Amino acid sequence: MRAASRWPPSGPPRGASPRQVRFYEAKSLMTSTREPNNYRDYSEAALGRAQQIREPLNAGLSTQAIRAILPCLQSPRDPVVFKGVAFETVAALERARDSLTERIDTLARNRHAIADYLAELRSARSEPPRAVMSPVSETGV
Repeated sequence: MRAASRWPPSGPPRGASPRQVRFYEAKSLMTSTREPNNYRDYSEAALGRAQQIREPLNAGLSTQAIRAILPCLQSPRDPVVFKGVAFETVAALERARDSLTERIDTLARNRHAIADYLAELRSARSEPPRAVMSPVSETGV
């Protein structure tokens, strides 16, 4: 039987379902306390962490990579652990960083193109309407 969850007054985290939050907890990315009735009890801080976890996951990072960078996302920061970080983890983080940089560049280009298009639309709207020429008949009338 699955334990139920109890959320703080603000409710569950935006953009993360209770199932996702349980997944984050199973991957040791966040914790909850257990009530005597076996309900999970999530604090406001835990919900903030769920939102911090969701963004890197959406960006393609693995849960292992996220676990490594979570201390850097905290405020106040947990101590950053360097001992035992595998070369593979560093390489995966470098690939993820490079992939994010490419996505950011692409998004910036797309945002710029949309802004240019909107500027052209606004400019065209402010111009007086252009005369539409009617087709000329075969008789020239």
